[in-house]
Amino acid sequence: MNTPQVRIAVFISGSGTGLQAFIDAAKVGILSGQIVWVVSSTDKAFGLKRAEKENIETFVFVRKEYPSFEAADRDLLDKLKERRIDYIALAGYLKLLPASVVKAYHRRIVNIHPALLPKYGGKGMYGHHVHEAVLAAGDKESGATVHLVDEIYDNGLILEQVKVPVLDTDTPEILAARVLEQEHKIYPRVLEKLIKGKYKF
Repeated sequence: MNTPQVRIAVFISGSGTGLQAFIDAAKVGILSGQIVWVVSSTDKAFGLKRAEKENIETFVFVRKEYPSFEAADRDLLDKLKERRIDYIALAGYLKLLPASVVKAYHRRIVNIHPALLPKYGGKGMYGHHVHEAVLAAGDKESGATVHLVDEIYDNGLILEQVKVPVLDTDTPEILAARVLEQEHKIYPRVLEKLIKGKYKF
């Protein structure tokens, strides 16, 4: 008897390279779940085009376009339920998820952060800001962290980390590229382990 495939929503805000890593991982069987919905915080995100190319349904979620934040949050949660979403993966999503969604998907929402949390996390710590901070501090290593999502930026339980050396010749851009390469390897594998119940809480 075939078990129904786990249904995944990926939330993005930009180029969608993390989304692409999930799509590619699903194609080769590293990720057993199916990406059925892509939510973006902006209609300018190139990741929307990546989703459309794969015939994945997309949605642009902008809270301020609703009559109230409560209405926005309710609509997002309703849409997740309508699509029978099992897990949510944040891939470069720059907004805080509504508390109602976090509660409904307790221990089923993951995020990846381009640093070794708890260092260089929190509001405003994203993208090049993180890598600039690492270099300014003179750290000898950086990396990526996959963690569960709660109501606070970069605060949830850490599932796994991968370390990346920081070289004397690094610029924020060079370091970012090296970290991103590792992000794309670790993130689909961690999500798969979460889906398979490999983490004990």
